[in-house]
Amino acid sequence: MERTRITVVGLGYVGMASAVLLAQRHDVVALEIDPERAALVNAGRSPIEDADISAFLERGGLSLRATTDPAEAFEGAEFIIIATPTNYDTELDSFDTTSVESVVEASAVNPDAVVVIKSTVPVGYTIGLRQQHSGRRILFSPEFLREGSALHDNLHPSRIIVADPGPDAERFASLLVEGSLDPDVPVLFTGASEAEAIKLFSNTYLALRVAYFNELDTYALQHGLDTRQIVEGVGHDPRIGTHYNNPSFGYGGYCLPKDTQQLLANYRFVPQNLIRAVVDSNSTRKDFIAFDIIKRQPKVVGIHRLAMKAGSDNFRESSIQGIMKRIKAKGITVVLYEPLLEEDEFFRSEVVKDLEEFKSRCDLIVANRMHPELADVVDKVYTRDLYGND
Repeated sequence: MERTRITVVGLGYVGMASAVLLAQRHDVVALEIDPERAALVNAGRSPIEDADISAFLERGGLSLRATTDPAEAFEGAEFIIIATPTNYDTELDSFDTTSVESVVEASAVNPDAVVVIKSTVPVGYTIGLRQQHSGRRILFSPEFLREGSALHDNLHPSRIIVADPGPDAERFASLLVEGSLDPDVPVLFTGASEAEAIKLFSNTYLALRVAYFNELDTYALQHGLDTRQIVEGVGHDPRIGTHYNNPSFGYGGYCLPKDTQQLLANYRFVPQNLIRAVVDSNSTRKDFIAFDIIKRQPKVVGIHRLAMKAGSDNFRESSIQGIMKRIKAKGITVVLYEPLLEEDEFFRSEVVKDLEEFKSRCDLIVANRMHPELADVVDKVYTRDLYGND
């Protein structure tokens, strides 16, 4: 395949994973509003925590550069990939898609480019955007990446989905297949709204599975049962499986909370019970975990790390923050150990920089996932982590 000029807008997990994947064989320019993040990429360093992305950048050989100049980024691009944040807006009861729209408008300087939306959007959004920008070629291609393993999941994709069927979609899908290490990856060409729904329903099913095993764990704790024995016995049914079954403080991270809320909003005029139950279950789990901690009557509770999973530097919407707020509401002193925080306080709780001081000051240490650095104070640690994985 001949080299293609590609612009990627946004250098978060989705943008960086897409940029590095495609820059193996094509010319990629990344547009980033933060000059520090752009400078890191140009220096061969990753602005996010992802071992594979860092390794690829350090190894070199990628045709990748970053800029903060939209005119430079859009000039000559054949594909413009939008990977900007679409946070859930509780007032709108929908994703805030203004960043996507601003990119589409700014990229009009290159009207011949194919725009590919990888940001998560509501069902029906892409069709509406096409109607607003008649004549623009706009595709939607959902991503299915894990934070901390984003490039790995692009190199070994579970599936590639591009909407709508046609030459543009086929060419973009071929770029993704070419960059992956799995040439036999399933490729699906669907309608735009169907592709948007696939993204939301996929993440809601994952949230449902998290919620299910968390409620199993809640039941076991309430009745003095061994959670692990129950989980393993349930999981041996091949229809259920032994994956994605590790109890936690609730589903968190960037995608699952907002995607379940958006799917619930899309169900506004559709009969449903299950989607609402998944969303409500997450709050119930946080209430239970906080109660289970509070009944132990600790004087000082330590929160060990805010990120939800190993290898991630993102703690947006992490469920442990919900636990922390519930504990503090009962007047219990809470301190944090989070090396990613430079501040001395986080939501009016002290950030302790020294790990040993943190461990000595706390009566109880709350950790969503057990970490080897807590091995010497395991008797102080409160966690529901059974398997040491995400």
